[in-house]
Amino acid sequence: MSNGSGSSSNGLSHLPIFKGVKFQFWELKMKTLFRSQELWELVETGFEDAKPAEPDLALKEKRKKDAKALFILQQALDEEIFPRIASATTSKGAWDILQKEYVGDKKVVKVRLQSLRREFETSLMNDKESLQEYLSRMTEVVQQMKAYGEEMTNEHVVGKILRSLTPKFDHVVAAIEQTRDLETYSLDELVGSLQAHEERVNRSQRRRRRRHFKPKRSLPKKDQRNLMEEEEEEEVSEVEDVADLLASHLRTKSRKLKQQEVQ
Repeated sequence: MSNGSGSSSNGLSHLPIFKGVKFQFWELKMKTLFRSQELWELVETGFEDAKPAEPDLALKEKRKKDAKALFILQQALDEEIFPRIASATTSKGAWDILQKEYVGDKKVVKVRLQSLRREFETSLMNDKESLQEYLSRMTEVVQQMKAYGEEMTNEHVVGKILRSLTPKFDHVVAAIEQTRDLETYSLDELVGSLQAHEERVNRSQRRRRRRHFKPKRSLPKKDQRNLMEEEEEEEVSEVEDVADLLASHLRTKSRKLKQQEVQ
């Protein structure tokens, strides 16, 4: 079992340690780890072992790989969780024990998925929430749904986020919906555009608050001019955002048309 720092045995280091919470995230990491070691098929489906008196080379190799997978599982559990699988003699047996305890049977999974779907569809960004906080909340729900076997397309996730943002994002959302193909528009691209817009909106709000407490007429003429220039730059910046999205959309359409002409 793990001492909390992971294992460096067999070339493995920094194992994800399961401590009894957020099993779905740990499960995803372990699946990736097992696939990288070509062990996942053994963990998922197991293997036939009639325990012959003289096992052939193929069976010996399966036993060896299964023991390696079981060892990795044991090392990836916190000392308080390890006793639950201590009696397991195969990696599939240990995996099934953890699945049954922390995921549940098909009926339990179905109920949890329904709850997550409802949370995903009804979630809205609130006015006191930053973009990063909202995206983190939505990402966690999406990851949990995927862990339970739900297929989530990029278009579905991106579309949901665009529909559930606060009104301060209305301009950039409209521009994205009109100029981007949501089937290919990545979540990273969306986040970048929204974060840039949020930063400009926040700067604009800070300036408004400064003006509220210190009206222009109370400022020196030079500062008044600077403040007016900043306001104009902010307005131009928002227009440029939309213009950039439109220009990008037109360039993409132009490339597609040229490719069709060549064909």
